[in-house]
Amino acid sequence: MTIATLHDLHRPLGSTGLMVSPLGLGTVKLGRDQGVKYPNGFTIPDDYQARALLNQARGLGINLIDTAPAYGISEERLGPLLRGQRNDWVIVSKVGEEFAGGQSHFDFSAEHTRLSVERSLKRLETDHLEMVLVHSDGNDLFILEQTGVYDTLEQLKREGKLLAFGFSGKTVAGGLKALERGDCAMVTYNLSEQSEAPVIDQAQQHGKGILVKKALASGHVCLTPGVDPVRASFELLFDRPGIASAIVGTINPLHLAHNVNTAASVLRRP
Repeated sequence: MTIATLHDLHRPLGSTGLMVSPLGLGTVKLGRDQGVKYPNGFTIPDDYQARALLNQARGLGINLIDTAPAYGISEERLGPLLRGQRNDWVIVSKVGEEFAGGQSHFDFSAEHTRLSVERSLKRLETDHLEMVLVHSDGNDLFILEQTGVYDTLEQLKREGKLLAFGFSGKTVAGGLKALERGDCAMVTYNLSEQSEAPVIDQAQQHGKGILVKKALASGHVCLTPGVDPVRASFELLFDRPGIASAIVGTINPLHLAHNVNTAASVLRRP
């Protein structure tokens, strides 16, 4: 049996010039097991398991990896794990949210934004990030209009420390505002939550990128018996123009293979 891959299904991320796989690998489970919203508990994989997962993802044609300072030790682990593979990956990280002592806290100041990006570069052992997103606390318009975080990201982009920037928000108004200056928005879009569809449409009309978080509703997707929830989710996503890639956060090799096979099948439909 031929194993389906995504190698020939990469697509543009808006007008950033980046080509990304239609599925990206989310890495919160490589670094943090507290305060996560998955339906079942899990054990953070050891280095051997994490390396195997990354190699599997790469072999299946996934080139987009999603991480963040708020994902515990995810960035610190990815740096050594990705040595020698830097040109194979589009790395997305974030600014604004920190996670310590089991609690999130937020800082969108210019000083912290710069510190955060430069710290991510060190942790990930690279001189640039392809994409940096603002990790919103839900006060999307306040962050975009009052904190100057975008000004700092624009400066870091001019310095070559990041190629593109955008916003991972929680409201339609925030997503639309974020696209005015940003290159990309990360939105929630799944079988049970589609309120941010106007942000996807706006991005499509203006050549901006869209990444989808919670594409499988953080593992909570349930449907009637006999319906594959992963296939139904990907049909919803990939039938909507403007979506470049959906982030899946699995650490289960079988789930990852199934996700890729299903996405490839949906995207190759006549």
